Amino acid sequence: MSRKLENKIAVVTGGSSGIGLVTARLFAEEGALVYITGRRKAELEQAADSIAHATPVQVDSSHPEQLARLMAQVEAEHGHIDVLFANAGGGSLKPLGAITEADYDDIFGRNVKGSLFTVQTALPLLADHASVILTGSIAGSIGQPGCSIYSASKAALRAFVRNWILDVKDRGIRFNVLSPGATHTPALLELAGPEASAQQALLKRMSSLIPLGRVAAPEEIARAALFLASDDASFVNGSELFVDGGQAQI
Repeated sequence: MSRKLENKIAVVTGGSSGIGLVTARLFAEEGALVYITGRRKAELEQAADSIAHATPVQVDSSHPEQLARLMAQVEAEHGHIDVLFANAGGGSLKPLGAITEADYDDIFGRNVKGSLFTVQTALPLLADHASVILTGSIAGSIGQPGCSIYSASKAALRAFVRNWILDVKDRGIRFNVLSPGATHTPALLELAGPEASAQQALLKRMSSLIPLGRVAAPEEIARAALFLASDDASFVNGSELFVDGGQAQI
C-alpha cells in the first residue's frame, strides 16, 4: 500500500517539540521529505535526529528574513513545497488590565505575523494543489479567562484561510486550520510550572471540560494534520477542523 505523502516535500514550522515534532515524524513515516524549524538550535537538532529524512533549519517565524532563508534553502534543494504546516506559535495568559504592549507584540508576532509571512514567503514555492495547514486553537472560538490576546491571534488565522482560498483559487492550493483542544505537550505542562502535582491537577481540570473526559495525545492531532495534508482531504478547503474531544461544540 502506498504511503499518503510518498516523495512529497513538507515544511513544518515549530517542529522541535510537541504537536509539530510528532506531526513531522508522522509525515516522514508516510513518505515525505521533511524540513522542521525551531528557535532553539540544540532542541531542533535533537528533534531532527529522531525523524527519518528530516532537515532542521533554525528559524524564528516572527522574523521574515529568517523565513526567506528557509524558503531559499528548500528551493535550492527541491524547488517546491507540497505540504506546509505553519505550526509555530504560542503565547502567555494574562487578564484584561494586566496586558502589556510587549505581550501583544509577542503573541501576535508569533501567531499572526509568523503564520502570515510563513505562508506568503512560501507561496512562490507551493506546488499547484499543495496543502497549507495553520495551527489554530479552540481558543479562537471559545472564551477563557486570561486568554483574550491569544484567542484573538488564533481567530485571525481562521479569517486568513477564508480569504486566501480566494486569492489563489486558480492554483488549487488548499488552506485549512487545524484547531486542537488541550493536548498533552510540554508547552501545556509548562503552564502549571515544574511541579508534577500541579501538572496533574491542570490535566485533570482540563479533562473535566472535555466531553471525552481527557486531553488529546499529540499523535491524535498529528493524524488530523496528515488527513488535511493528504489527498484524503482533496476537497477540504477553507475549513477549520476541531480536534478537541468536543469541547468547542458545547
